[in-house]
Amino acid sequence: METYLRMVDLPYQNYFDGKLSPQGKMPWIEYNQEQVCGTEFIIDFLEQKLGVSLNKSLTMQEKALSRAITKMVEEHFYWTIAYCQWVDNLEETQKMLSVSGPLSDLLKWILSHLTGGIVKREMYGHGIGRFSTEEVYALMEKDMRTLATLLGDKKYIMGSKLSTVDAAVFGHLAPAMWMLPGSRPEQLIKGELINLAMYCERIRRRFWPEWFVDLEDFRYNDTTESSDSPSKLPDLGLYSRTDTFQDDTRSHTLHTHTPQDPPSSQSDPTGHSLYDSDMDTECSEIDQPKC
Repeated sequence: METYLRMVDLPYQNYFDGKLSPQGKMPWIEYNQEQVCGTEFIIDFLEQKLGVSLNKSLTMQEKALSRAITKMVEEHFYWTIAYCQWVDNLEETQKMLSVSGPLSDLLKWILSHLTGGIVKREMYGHGIGRFSTEEVYALMEKDMRTLATLLGDKKYIMGSKLSTVDAAVFGHLAPAMWMLPGSRPEQLIKGELINLAMYCERIRRRFWPEWFVDLEDFRYNDTTESSDSPSKLPDLGLYSRTDTFQDDTRSHTLHTHTPQDPPSSQSDPTGHSLYDSDMDTECSEIDQPKC
């Protein structure tokens, strides 16, 4: 949801008080004392109220495909990643929780195990939690391969321009990319399905410039290989030039941490640029909101 708000360039403020919507759900927003919950309803509300839309250039058939992809990600792929994060890799997830204080370790343990229990219960109710670990991962891999095939060598899921589906896909691939070290989804996205990794980084550096990513995040240490050194992916120019975001950050009070030296010019095997020159004209493609 937050990525979508950045994509349509709407200012917002987060509240981390844990308060749920009247329906007991997240995410939810409040706009002029009007509350709306659920990602799809929030997007519809903002389109109607503020006239913002990422799908204006899509045909009716493309909009239908976009919604089908979004629902696959939200209602199916989401649960497989949640399983990987909160059930199968609970100890690693526990280490990544941001909790401070003298009892931080205990609080991390309590929070992670409470969340893990909730995830397992909800997954069982959904139905996907009734499968074995291997079956859940098989479903996850099918979803990731489907996304990789749909993306192909395009910049975004529906083509050269951003659309709403990109916010959903990025939001669900991000944990596999940066929050699940050593896991099966990380192996896939940083290995065989590298186009998904480049896709995630393309969106991250445009809309989350303050979210610094080290090149080590694109290295997967495969301990099953006989090689003494980990296999490292080629330098894909993962850092952004500072001037790329001079316009994009005007409505977000966020700090950027980007190197000053631009990467050298390269291209992927298809001839498409992987770097910021790929995005120089994109800012004008998004209609400005009419607030």
